[in-house]
Amino acid sequence: MPRPGPALPVKHIKKQINIMRKLTIIYLFLFACSHLSAQQINPELKGLINQSFTYFPQFNELTQQVQVAADKVSLIQASRLPKVDASADYRYDDPISSFDLPVNGRLTNFKIAPNNNYSTALNANYVLLDFGMVKANVDKAKKDLQYARDNVAYNQAQTAYQVANIYYQIIYLKKAVAIQDSVINFLKANKQDTEVKLKHGDALRYDVLSIQSTIDQAENTKIDLQNSQAKQYNLLQYITGSTQNSGMQFDFSGEGSVKAEDALAAAQTNNPGFTLLKDHIAQSEADLVASRNGGKPSVVLSAGTGFINGYGPNLDAFKYNYNAGVTLRVPIYLGGTVRKQIRLSQSQLRETNLRKESMNNDYLKDIKQALVDIESNRKSLMNAQKQIDEAEEAKKLAQSRYRNGTGTNLELTNASTNVQQVQLTQLRYKFQLCQAQLKLARLTGEVYW
Repeated sequence: MPRPGPALPVKHIKKQINIMRKLTIIYLFLFACSHLSAQQINPELKGLINQSFTYFPQFNELTQQVQVAADKVSLIQASRLPKVDASADYRYDDPISSFDLPVNGRLTNFKIAPNNNYSTALNANYVLLDFGMVKANVDKAKKDLQYARDNVAYNQAQTAYQVANIYYQIIYLKKAVAIQDSVINFLKANKQDTEVKLKHGDALRYDVLSIQSTIDQAENTKIDLQNSQAKQYNLLQYITGSTQNSGMQFDFSGEGSVKAEDALAAAQTNNPGFTLLKDHIAQSEADLVASRNGGKPSVVLSAGTGFINGYGPNLDAFKYNYNAGVTLRVPIYLGGTVRKQIRLSQSQLRETNLRKESMNNDYLKDIKQALVDIESNRKSLMNAQKQIDEAEEAKKLAQSRYRNGTGTNLELTNASTNVQQVQLTQLRYKFQLCQAQLKLARLTGEVYW
């Protein structure tokens, strides 16, 4: 038997593990980059999405929230600066302490303090030591600011998805109306042929009325489609301020053959929803640190200077004075609020971390569903084209038979309806494929605008 080789040293094993980790990270990064760069949407849709970021009033509100969060950071940072104030005071006291002393053989009354007290002062206070309280509050405010900024990106992604959905919904309805127009035109031509046959006695009045009834139904269907289309245009204008949509193709495409686990890893890196969750965890951690710093002692340096009366021998004379000192403040009893605040912050942090698991589970489910939809619609499209070719051929045969007098109007109408149904089915598959690819792009955090 061959001898077993020498065991690999621990350092070598750790090195190999680190290399594998780096390769995994590089792979995920390349996956995300290739997925992002592969997507090229048409300039019109891209312009509408970016236009919505400036037109839709919600973004003005979100931008203001960022400004408010930035102002809060500045406000808390300002608490580190010295506080300077000026004051002027007048106070009348009565009675006041006094005593009699013999002066030149006579008793003279001497006051210890004046009845009228005047003072002017310039005071300054500076927190010399706060044992991390201000720093903790500043860090918490900075986390809030980062959350506000990432919230703008999150809402941009949601709005972009909504605009793209509306955009392709309009294209779907335009194409459906075009199919309906072709059906109506065919039925009208069929009606003309039937009217000619009616004049020659080869058709019944019933046939003409039956075709007209079918035309009326098709016209009503077209009106419904146009009504839905008008509503989508209204939504587009509501979000972007524009009704521009000259597109006629479902040109949003994406990679649908990726693994669900790889797509989830890309989502965890790029999706703004996961970014907001990370920000929320950071906020909870910062809040916990700030809670633990609550109730700590502080050392305050104070100084003041000004003019005041009340100094002897002339009690009413204004005299210059100054003072300086250091104050140690130690909270002794705060009713247990600090301990309760720490417990609350710990509970909030645990809740946020648990939400991460739920979010991973939900996103993985949605990604798998999007991948299934992409695959099924692609397969359905391949079959739909064959069905269209067969239905078109059947319609031609039915039309030829009807004109030659060997076919019936019912056969021709059914053949036309079959073509319409198959065309609408193919259109629906194309639209659903576009929607599924758009959904996958949103889930993985693809910035396609």
